[in-house]
Amino acid sequence: MATSQIDPAHDASGHRARLRKRLIEGGPEALQDHELVEYLLALAIPRRDTKPMARRLLKEYGGLGPLLSADPESLGRMELSEGVIAALKIAEASALRLLRSEIEQGDILSNWQALSDYLRADMAHRSIERVRVLHLNSKNRLIRDELVSEGSIDQAAVHVREVIRRAIELSSVALIIVHNHPTHSFRSRRITFKHVETLEKSPIFGIA
Repeated sequence: MATSQIDPAHDASGHRARLRKRLIEGGPEALQDHELVEYLLALAIPRRDTKPMARRLLKEYGGLGPLLSADPESLGRMELSEGVIAALKIAEASALRLLRSEIEQGDILSNWQALSDYLRADMAHRSIERVRVLHLNSKNRLIRDELVSEGSIDQAAVHVREVIRRAIELSSVALIIVHNHPTHSFRSRRITFKHVETLEKSPIFGIA
């Protein structure tokens, strides 16, 4: 009597259907990190069991945050296809957009937790230093969020003159300057400009 064989593609599809049902019915907390990555990868590789790949990637990068924050070049060295890399980066981009939307409404200084969550998601897992400048208006609302520098593992160059010049261009009243340390948590500090006109003419920054 012939022994029935399970079609690997069909079996993987059934497994993903169960993951999908748990996610829809139970929300994000219903799936573990490796299951989230597994399902995400399956969108790019529909006819393959992606569980081993998901576990391998999480182990290699040390967690979900570092994996999603990894640069495309690093992911490419893991022999991932462009489709898989794009799936991971679109998940990161969506998460950052969601978090940033929380700080784009109202007084940014009244919601430090939302600001901290956004900056940690964007910077805490990076393998190199980066510097962001958030420009605020007189009501402490976000005018512009800009990445001004990316450097090496232990430094990133920032030219004060250019930061101030940009603040004048945008009519910024205050700045939040943030940079990360790849081996530590990020640090931030706030600089308030009471008189932008005075800074515009200040020889200290070389702006005339």
